[in-house]
Amino acid sequence: MRRGILEMCILAIIHQDGEAYPSDIINSLKTQNLIVVEGTLYPLLSRLKKSELLEYSWKESKSGPPRKYYSLTDEGKLFLGELYFNWQALAKAVTATTKSLSKAK
Repeated sequence: MRRGILEMCILAIIHQDGEAYPSDIINSLKTQNLIVVEGTLYPLLSRLKKSELLEYSWKESKSGPPRKYYSLTDEGKLFLGELYFNWQALAKAVTATTKSLSKAK
């Protein structure tokens, strides 16, 4: 389950910014207390690229070699929409199932 949620969060960050550099994705996740290391992110980005959900372009950097920036393909945008729809349904079901816990305090 975590992998699907992580994919959704990564795709959402890229969608929000239009394109994203991997370290920016990691920083955005950290801001939300979702700690992800490069060893987790890069294989996931590679898999999403192979699935044709992401594409990348090289951009010159002011402080070093060119950087690879990722953006969503049209298929990636559709997939993100499906993930988000399923997330909303899951969150609603979990909230309904666990509502008695808020009364147990």
